[in-house]
Amino acid sequence: MGGVTSSMAAKFAFFPPNPPSYKLITDDATGIFLMDPFPHRENVDVLRLPARRGNEIAAVYVRYPMATTTVLYSHGNAADIGQMYDLFIELSIHLRVNLMGYDYSGYGQSSGKPSEHNTYADIEAAYKCLEENYGTKQEDIILYGQSVGSGPTLDLAIRLPRLRAVVLHSPILSGLRVMYPVKRTYWFDIYKNIDKIPLVRCPVLVIHGTADEVVDCSHGRQLWELCQEKYEPLWLKGGNHCDLELFPEYLRHLKKFITSVEKSPSRRSSSRRSTDRIERPRRSTDCFEAPRKSTDRRERPRKSTDRPEKLRLHEYKFNNMDKLEKFRTSFDQMEKSRRSVDYHEKSRKSIDQQLERARKSVDWLDRIRVG
Repeated sequence: MGGVTSSMAAKFAFFPPNPPSYKLITDDATGIFLMDPFPHRENVDVLRLPARRGNEIAAVYVRYPMATTTVLYSHGNAADIGQMYDLFIELSIHLRVNLMGYDYSGYGQSSGKPSEHNTYADIEAAYKCLEENYGTKQEDIILYGQSVGSGPTLDLAIRLPRLRAVVLHSPILSGLRVMYPVKRTYWFDIYKNIDKIPLVRCPVLVIHGTADEVVDCSHGRQLWELCQEKYEPLWLKGGNHCDLELFPEYLRHLKKFITSVEKSPSRRSSSRRSTDRIERPRRSTDCFEAPRKSTDRRERPRKSTDRPEKLRLHEYKFNNMDKLEKFRTSFDQMEKSRRSVDYHEKSRKSIDQQLERARKSVDWLDRIRVG
């Protein structure tokens, strides 16, 4: 059943551009990969990386001269690296960092199909490439997760204790919480960021628009409150889900954050185990887990508003109302079933208690007779 529910969740979470915004071609003269239709840049490497789940992912690496920091960027759920290419170049220049962006399995020119666990393998492949191909140290890496990209970002971050920093851009508490105001973590939920963020041991910057109509700003605020090492958040007044890069404060605050963590001492610690290798992923969430209370404190479902015209192509698409209503109906039925089981369990316990009291009463009478 776990595979079925994960597949259903994937239909709500992943919207790869179709057709992809770019093609990978091999230059006959040099044998290197090129991204069509983008012109070749000497400071940009186009890559194909093997992932541990058998897929091959497409990635780009943008070099900045003398940069000491590298940003590993996980994009949103309706974009590919072709649509993000110009932004990657601009961020590298303005922030003075190296930057690697990659496509999830099933996105762009990456093989396979998109799924939660494939994205975890995909970001590991990109991280491994940074270490092995470019000699990047863990303490010089900033993980950047936008929207659904906050999922693989936090999953990797909790396994890298010497990581320099994390940026969460319009992040989600979890996949299910975007669609339904649940108060606990269910085993079939995807991207359980609310349960992972307290385990991150490096500075975290959260950026969220106050007018986000796709992922409510409360997601970002609650994740920030749960951080171990909070950095001054950026709540962009009037910012929607996919236009935050257009605000002057965005780049200014991001640059301030990177400058701050670059100046902070390295996170080396002899008490921590070696981080030359990524810690093993935890067991799959496709296996059954009993529902448990989470740190979710959101009380009110957000009000619905009419959506303005889409500003960018990489917009979250969790708002398919027909699918959402079907999912909610299914969820409600499952919740009623769980409550029914709880009720019968309580009834059974009550009967057992009554029988136990009756047995003790009979024992007492027997003792009187014997006496």
